Order: sequence, then structure tokens, then C-alpha cells
Amino acid sequence: MPELPEVETIKNELTPLVIGRRITGITLGWEGIVKKPSLAEFCSRLTGQVITGLRRRGKYLIFSLKSGQALIIHLKMTGSLLLNRASDEPARHVRAVLHLDDGAELRFRDPRKFGAMWLTEDAESVVAKLGPEPLTEDFSAAVLSERLARRKAPIKPLLLDQNFIAGIGNMYADESLYDAKIHPLRPAASLSQKDITRLHKAIQEVLWAAIGNKGASVENYFRPGGELGTAHFEFRVAHGLGGKLCPRCGTPIERIVVRNRGSYFCPKCQPYP
Repeated sequence: MPELPEVETIKNELTPLVIGRRITGITLGWEGIVKKPSLAEFCSRLTGQVITGLRRRGKYLIFSLKSGQALIIHLKMTGSLLLNRASDEPARHVRAVLHLDDGAELRFRDPRKFGAMWLTEDAESVVAKLGPEPLTEDFSAAVLSERLARRKAPIKPLLLDQNFIAGIGNMYADESLYDAKIHPLRPAASLSQKDITRLHKAIQEVLWAAIGNKGASVENYFRPGGELGTAHFEFRVAHGLGGKLCPRCGTPIERIVVRNRGSYFCPKCQPYP
């Protein structure tokens, strides 16, 4: 699934190419991708709109429109946004196309049909429940400590809870816990202040590094130009590295299932107390 670094990369690379462009038409290859409003209203209200801004909230992309409305896109598990010329060979699994006034097409490719689009006058109606952004100045170690206090749940599923912290997914949760030397099953309330400070630092460093590497192309993620990200080459434990050796101590990386999610960790560097 595209996580915060992948969605941030898409936002960064699309911004100079789509700001100021007018949407001249919409082609839907799968009607289920539109969640709000009705299909007819979605197409009629979006056609003719000028894109005035693009931002990320958690794993959501929010396109601001001149009318004051917002087009919101969630790539879910297998989505990508590809910017192509109309004359380019169409990619497989394209579920929606926004035709732009410069001849470009913004194609929403989604092999497993989990992606979603909303057109709304109030973006907060879609993203209001998301937790804090982990890369902002407001997200301090003290804020993380406060949110973890008295939480008995294991730390790994809390990091994946988008209402707890926005944008972190399975890959970057594993990498952050590895950096912080915290076992994924540790109860959140058991973390010391020193643990929390390490975890806060690890989350931000792991995410910034992945953004610098344009995200991780481990399955279906492509950048808008069709290029791959390279963040996965820097993973120490995440995404199927069970059986590989820990780069710190040489112990084999182990895999366990935490709340139905595969989790990778070093049993020596991340001991369960």
C-alpha cells in the first residue's frame, strides 16, 4: 500500500505539472471508484474545474479546485497516479482518467479496485478523523507520549491506526520500531520516556529518508512519470525480509503476525521484555 512517503512523493512530483491546469473531461473505467457524490454529479461538477493546489493529509491526496471544492483521492492498496500524454499507450488497470487542458491525462491505475475518489465542498468531512501528521513540528515526542499513555494495545497496531497517527503503514512501522529497538508486541503503556523519544526520532528519520528516496516500489507503486521509488533498497527488516540477517547484530530477522499484519523484527535488537 502506498504510505506517507509514496503519497508525499506523488504530491511533490505532480504539483508543478497540474497546478493551473483545467480538467476538460473525466473517463471512468470503474464506476465504484467514485464514493461521493453521484457519478453524474461527480463528472459534471469536476469538468471545467481548475486545479489550484495539491496537498497530502495522511495517505490522502487533496486537489483544491478554483470553485472551492476539493477532489480527494485515496490510492488504497494498489493505486498509482500516472501523468501521461493522451497519445501514450494506455496502461492496464486504469480506473479513472482526468483529461487536462494541456493534453495530459492523469490516470488512476488500481489493479485491485480498492481506490477511492470524492468531490466535496468540505475536505474535512473525509479526513477529519485522521491523527496528527508525524512530520510536522506539532508532532513532538511529548505529543506521542501523551497519545501512548494508558494504551494497553501493542505498539505496532497503534502505529498503523490512522486515527492515532496519520500516514504510517506496515513497512515504515516495522522500520521505525527496528530503529527504536522496540518489539512490535510491546504494550504501548510499557514504553519508557526514553523509548518514546527514540521512537519519535525513528519515525521521522525513517519517513524523511523514504521521501528522499521517492518512496518504496515493492509491489504496485509507481511515481507519476512511471518511475520506481528506491526506498525499499534501504529497508533493514520490512517487507518480506524474514530470514535475512539483522544488519546490526547478524541475528536472523523474524516474522510474526500482529493483528493480522505480518511484522518483521530482530529478536535480539528488539527483545520482548
